[in-house]
Amino acid sequence: MPSSPILDLRQQRFLLELEYQSEKQAFEQQTEAIGLQRKVKRGDAWYPVRAGRSYYNSLNQLTIEIIRTDDEEIEHNFEFGRPVSFFHLTDEGMKNQKIKYFRYTGMVSYVDGNRMVVTLPDNAQPTELQNTERLGIQLSFDETSYRLMFEALDRVMAAKNNRLAYLRDLFYSNQRAARFTFEPMRFPWLNPTQERAVNEVLWSKDVMVVHGPPGTGKTTTLVEAINETLRRESQVLVCAQSNMAVDWISEQLVDRGINVLRIGNPTRVNDKMLGFTYERRFEAHPDYPQLWSIRKAIRELRSQRKRGESYHQRLDRLKSRAAELEIRINAELFDSARVIASTLTGAANRLLDGQKFGTLFIDEAAQALEAACWIAIRRASRVIFAGDHCQLPPTVKSILALKGGLGKTLMERIVENKPEVVTLLEVQYRMCEEIMRFSSDYFYDGRVQTAPQIRHRSILDYDIPMTWIDTADMDFREEFVGESFGRINKSEAELTLITLERYLSRIGKQRILDERIDTGIISPYRAQVQYLRRQIKKKEFFKPYRHLISVNTVDGFQGQERDIILISLVRANDDGQIGFLRDLRRMNVAITRARMKLIILGDSTTMTRHPFYKKLYEYVEGMEE
Repeated sequence: MPSSPILDLRQQRFLLELEYQSEKQAFEQQTEAIGLQRKVKRGDAWYPVRAGRSYYNSLNQLTIEIIRTDDEEIEHNFEFGRPVSFFHLTDEGMKNQKIKYFRYTGMVSYVDGNRMVVTLPDNAQPTELQNTERLGIQLSFDETSYRLMFEALDRVMAAKNNRLAYLRDLFYSNQRAARFTFEPMRFPWLNPTQERAVNEVLWSKDVMVVHGPPGTGKTTTLVEAINETLRRESQVLVCAQSNMAVDWISEQLVDRGINVLRIGNPTRVNDKMLGFTYERRFEAHPDYPQLWSIRKAIRELRSQRKRGESYHQRLDRLKSRAAELEIRINAELFDSARVIASTLTGAANRLLDGQKFGTLFIDEAAQALEAACWIAIRRASRVIFAGDHCQLPPTVKSILALKGGLGKTLMERIVENKPEVVTLLEVQYRMCEEIMRFSSDYFYDGRVQTAPQIRHRSILDYDIPMTWIDTADMDFREEFVGESFGRINKSEAELTLITLERYLSRIGKQRILDERIDTGIISPYRAQVQYLRRQIKKKEFFKPYRHLISVNTVDGFQGQERDIILISLVRANDDGQIGFLRDLRRMNVAITRARMKLIILGDSTTMTRHPFYKKLYEYVEGMEE
């Protein structure tokens, strides 16, 4: 039935609408009900802050610096492109303090540590912020991303007799994707499955999926594929769901000597990353000083009271000169770049208006909502998806939308409809054999193998690579802390740190520092993560190793690896309730972060009622026999 893609896309739009309404409603309720302290703890607000200097940035936007004055080391959720609102506490006695919001919203331009730069709308008064005491900043509801996703779905549904319509009908059917035929190319520095993946990318005319399980060198393969594609095309578009993923792939491409133009600001603000952002390149252009002085003249002219005939003529002349310079600088920046890199929503940036690309690469595609992918796809003739649908899924907050299938990604849809365009990377270079084997058997039909050189590596001689410390007989109990902040199990947290202390003592301080043996502590619950961080700070033993220990949620460890990983599962109750730990893809991420040692702490009676955890528990127990 030819209209089925349209029906499916209508369903997507309906589910996205559910998600939008549910998130907006939750946001508004939280804003009213949730205490400021909790918002700060969850990383959705900074309070108190100080407003620093304000200035016009290279894109002629009014910006202001915001400094967090409480040295809270709480991981926050502010990042480039997210909308924010300012507030201040009115002084009506400590108990009756009310939050008063400023009338406008700003946009995060970039964040680094305790400093943030926010772009303001033209009607904002920076002095008002600079002179306000008890000032705070919080994330606003992100209308823009939803608007862009709705527009993208509408555009795809309306497409007729063009490339977008062709790709839509192809992705939603079992029709075979078109291919080129030529002799395979040789890449002796890649393993055979990576080499095959690069060739599959080059052969595909329409679509291709690089399925990269943990540690299989997906980024290496993708960089090679992009490099080879650039021998055939003058420019490609590279996107990912998150700023962090875009940064990572961009950095690898820059290391290969490829000229990358990064639209939007990087998450990690270092000189190397900033060097290839659009803003920095724009400022570094020889014509920029001239443009800057014209813009300054325009602002000065506008602030003058006298507005006669000559005022408008001068203003028009200056504005057309500024526009001419801006167009010239942009054309030169875009013409010289080989890779344009942005987030999926960033691909809607007006800077890309009218731009078309032969190939779009979407990295971490299994974490992106389908609607977000279509934002970028409209700019391309063919699409290469890279990711792993057996790892973290996209975040969907509405249970109804999730049940309806909003969490099913475009990459998954193609994997189901077109198994012939999927190529699996089968050799992993991260984990020793025993840690990898469980994940390979459970999630990848046993097809992922360990590279011979790391198969038997371990930190200590005769060490068991995986252990499960069972807390079932220890009478530990989980506690519930506030909505969406999750659960905590303080006794298990203490035991996690005691276990780590013992293991590090066995290795020895000197060796840990000399060899930089690093540790990750993972817990699915944010409250447990923050509790663990506080405890580590208090304990004298961990002082020399703090730079080698990181504690985070599963999502926070996506794409990372450590020599030693401890997982605190938290759940311990009489009903065998394990909440969102039932999403096994999260657990796949957690257990595949460790290179040489994985320690799981959890209540076996609660966890093993679920068949996956029963299997995992038995697998780990079997090692110790």
